[in-house]
Amino acid sequence: MKTLIKFGTLITSTKTERADLLIENEKIVRISPNIEASDAQVIDATGKLILPGGVDAHVHLSLPMFDTISSDDHYTGGKAAAFGGTTTMIDFVSHDAGSLHDNIQRRRSEADALVCIDYGLHMNITRYSDALEEEILTLNNDGVSSIKVFTAYNNRLRLSDGDIFKVMRFAAKAGILTMLHAENGDIIDVLIDEALANGHTSPIWHAKTRPAWGAVEASLRAFALSAQADAPLYIVHMNSAGEVDQLEYARSKGLKVMGETCPQYLLFTESDLEKPDGAKWICSPPMRTKADNERLWQGLKQGIIQTLATDHCPFFYNGNSPIIYEGKRIAIPGKELGKDNFTKIPNGLPGIGDRLPVLWTKAVDSGFMTPNKFVEVSSTNPAKIFGIYPQKGTLQEGSDADVVIWDPQKKVKYGIAHAHHRTDYNLYEGWELCGYPETVFLRGNIIVNKGQWYGKPGLGKFIHRGIGDIL
Repeated sequence: MKTLIKFGTLITSTKTERADLLIENEKIVRISPNIEASDAQVIDATGKLILPGGVDAHVHLSLPMFDTISSDDHYTGGKAAAFGGTTTMIDFVSHDAGSLHDNIQRRRSEADALVCIDYGLHMNITRYSDALEEEILTLNNDGVSSIKVFTAYNNRLRLSDGDIFKVMRFAAKAGILTMLHAENGDIIDVLIDEALANGHTSPIWHAKTRPAWGAVEASLRAFALSAQADAPLYIVHMNSAGEVDQLEYARSKGLKVMGETCPQYLLFTESDLEKPDGAKWICSPPMRTKADNERLWQGLKQGIIQTLATDHCPFFYNGNSPIIYEGKRIAIPGKELGKDNFTKIPNGLPGIGDRLPVLWTKAVDSGFMTPNKFVEVSSTNPAKIFGIYPQKGTLQEGSDADVVIWDPQKKVKYGIAHAHHRTDYNLYEGWELCGYPETVFLRGNIIVNKGQWYGKPGLGKFIHRGIGDIL
């Protein structure tokens, strides 16, 4: 069946145009003014904007942590994403027993039957062996063109600098992008031990034991490793002004390095952890200060930072109290696990459904950012970097018909009721938003329309990603 969207204003990262858009067989087949198609379902988008579906390049679904698991799976996380205008997400594969291929196939066996929007996978590398080079060189066969390494989480996820250097060289040979979590794990361990020894157990100590200087130092060290390995690098969830400074410096030297930030680092500070419900804001790395917020905004607007993702990894605030989700009672242990010890609070926040409406209100409706820049950082750039452009991330003839009809005038008092994350709180509860998705298409299929859900498990597909661009 054909669908024709008429009378809207199309927004891409590079242009704004009044045009109609024709969808057939899950693809955009024509973009032109005054399209006529008598056999098409016609949707009148007068006064509305037509955007490409959002691409969230950093999510964690059904992620085991401490004595629980993140509360969104590939269905519920995808549903929340869709209500917020995101139609593609990229999750992570844990580096468990067996080969990298085995781990990827195991993750896909968990996800494919559940996923309701399209998704890809990054591969974590959290232990080194001589067999890794050959395995990394064949990751592209599995449609995985990015890996992630850590300079924190000692004795769990962290590799030594030497091993990171070797892994980056292997990856570069295959055209695979290395992503890096930049904190100083040694300093964190010392500060946590000292805090607990002195009886400091409240949520604010999560931030106090992960100082911003550790992220600044680790990011500069990572850029130096990238230069010496001659390998591209992407720093995830940048959260401090100093990281933006280091990224700007590295890019000025011609290094093939890029960065990502998340809404929580633009809009909240570590003072939120001092609230009575401060555990809701615990994520790693933590929020910083107002000055860090401002520098991150500047970095995003100026193109120093290339993408806005979420690091979506939700947990219940009180897993002892069930919520109703799609008519069923559900409760999953959550942040109450650390009520007496901040080190036992699961690290992570809901956000995949919030990203686009919150960014639009704070950046576009406010006049800080153009609609084109909004599309660039939230859809086009992540699609380019992670090897799915122009299939995703744009409105072009031949692209997947991942299309959002966006109402720039719609006002919403936001919160749990709109977000659809499978958890019991929302960081933006009660915020007044202006600009919101009205209709969301996944490959031409309407999955959200005027607040109603039409998606289903298994509608989404795994995306076999290619080699991405260095922006």
